Amino acid sequence: MMRTFLLSFFLLAAFALSAQDVDYKKGMIIVDGNDYLKVEVKKTNFGLTKNFEVFNLAGEKVIIATVATEFDQDKNDNTYLFYRLTFLTSNQVGIFKVNSLGQEKSFAKLLGNSGIMVKDKTDDNKVKEFIASKGASPRIAVDYTVVNRNTTWPISLKADKTIEQDGKIIGSFKPTGSSNGQDYYEFTLPSGVIVAKISFAGGNNMQNMEVFTSKDNLKRVVPLPTKDKIIIGDASIDQHQFALKRVVKWLVDNRYL
Repeated sequence: MMRTFLLSFFLLAAFALSAQDVDYKKGMIIVDGNDYLKVEVKKTNFGLTKNFEVFNLAGEKVIIATVATEFDQDKNDNTYLFYRLTFLTSNQVGIFKVNSLGQEKSFAKLLGNSGIMVKDKTDDNKVKEFIASKGASPRIAVDYTVVNRNTTWPISLKADKTIEQDGKIIGSFKPTGSSNGQDYYEFTLPSGVIVAKISFAGGNNMQNMEVFTSKDNLKRVVPLPTKDKIIIGDASIDQHQFALKRVVKWLVDNRYL
């Protein structure tokens, strides 16, 4: 019992000795009572977010930190922002989480505990270790915003595989193969983002399709019945042109295109 107590005591004492006291006053990060790095704040988004430029004590700019808006965030957690830190003097880049409330203090604490500065210079190995141990690996957010237009206008499929409505290109389609009587297609926004992958049997007379939509990560079978008996579509567009028009109308009606 005494041995366990003594071991716990020494472990806590060692942790206390190794822990750094980080403070932030008037743009200066202070570690264990000593000036460490100077921070300049650049307000963005009407002051709601902040970017940072970081200087060593000699006045050399060593880090630029900007909000990284291209990454997916947990929709149920708005307590943090992703920041891209560019370590100028070490030629390295990392993504880190910073508290969305109190961004300056959170950022200062992150750098104050980083241990990346050695003799007023960023140490390349310590920067690499900092990125590996404290950095984040978020997914890039995909923009599924559809083209703004009047969706009551007719939809046209073109020979170059683009899809038009209201005089605007709203997306494109691509046949991706056939197997066991099934035909496969991909549909993309003008940006190139894939919005749907579909398959169907029966050519232009198909009665339903299996569709996977990327935005909501859903796969289901959708009825698209037709009473018309169609032999073949315009081969310059696609042999399944009439089936594809029904597919595209469904995608437009459900705001995928």
